[in-house]
Amino acid sequence: MKQVMVLLAFLLAANGAMAQINLNKSKQSVLSGVNGVSSYEIGAALKEALVNGASKGSDLASQVDEYFRNDGIKILFPPEMQQVETRLRQLGMGAEVDKFVLSLNRAAEDAAKEAKPIFVSAIRQMNIQDGYSILKGEQDAATQYLQRTTSAQLTEKFSPIIKNS
Repeated sequence: MKQVMVLLAFLLAANGAMAQINLNKSKQSVLSGVNGVSSYEIGAALKEALVNGASKGSDLASQVDEYFRNDGIKILFPPEMQQVETRLRQLGMGAEVDKFVLSLNRAAEDAAKEAKPIFVSAIRQMNIQDGYSILKGEQDAATQYLQRTTSAQLTEKFSPIIKNS
């Protein structure tokens, strides 16, 4: 189960970060009080920015080597397993350890493709209060929203896959 949570955390971080980058670009203009723009239009624009960010984040993260070569999202041995990794490398099994880490990251790249519709659905279901909280909230408000609204679905989707692998 820890493996599922680690994978989900990386997926949420990667997709949330891309959504937050796109959101920050448009946030200032919305918050500066653009006259004549309705709440509906602001909500629609926010949703579109988040959908674009989540889509681009998923598309980027699902590319070959995006996880493995990107130190910001690369999946490594968990801290509680780093002693095992070190010992295996000392025993001359570094190549096998590297293959294992590569396979973890390949799985994350595949999972990013599968996660995209879950993120997009959560964003499309966002209500006005959610949008307001994202616009007025912390720097990572969009990521927090995605964590809150997608964690259960992502866990349900990926737990069986991880258990079977």
